[in-house]
Amino acid sequence: MTHEPRPDRGPGRIIETDACVAEGAAWLASVCPRMAHALDQTGPLPLRRRKDGFDQLLAAIVSQQVSVAAANAIWKRMKAARLTGPRKILWASDEDLRAAGLSRQKIRYARALAEARIDYRALRDAPTDEVVATLTEVPGIGVWTAEIYAMFSLGHADVFAPGDLALQEAARLLYDLPERPRERAFRDMSAAWSPWRSVAARTLWAYYHVAKDREGIR
Repeated sequence: MTHEPRPDRGPGRIIETDACVAEGAAWLASVCPRMAHALDQTGPLPLRRRKDGFDQLLAAIVSQQVSVAAANAIWKRMKAARLTGPRKILWASDEDLRAAGLSRQKIRYARALAEARIDYRALRDAPTDEVVATLTEVPGIGVWTAEIYAMFSLGHADVFAPGDLALQEAARLLYDLPERPRERAFRDMSAAWSPWRSVAARTLWAYYHVAKDREGIR
């Protein structure tokens, strides 16, 4: 499955180093006093770049609806059994995959991802909307997972994940909102942080942890 990027479009700015994150943070602080306050509280933001490719999305499927510890344990078993590549997933029996810890539903999702034959190299040059469109065609991969992949595996600087509950709660606290912003309204709100929405997300995640440690999250 591939979505050919349009010749006149691309991924935009790519976050590759800590300096890129710092540049985005400085811009956000200059345009929004609340972001400046958050960054004063959090200090330097992490880069959080990951590899791209099949195994990153497979790991995302593995981690759905289980604890971090459980996801790590399952992924460790899958790596030990060498079940982290598309061919291995297709060749493995359901019994092999269940023995590694995958549920029946996640086996179906893992096989669907392997069968999709996504051109991961082409995704590196695609704009965010095409990345999300490509990935969400695969059963088991939702918009949040696709946006996180664009943000951290591809390094897109101007992508946000408004469905993330921690981001919503951090925005509620930082901007003194009466309730967590709903996904659609939050997406509109994030437009003010363009072209550095990915750094805004890093800021809000970091602020969430600061606020949680300081006063607790309700």
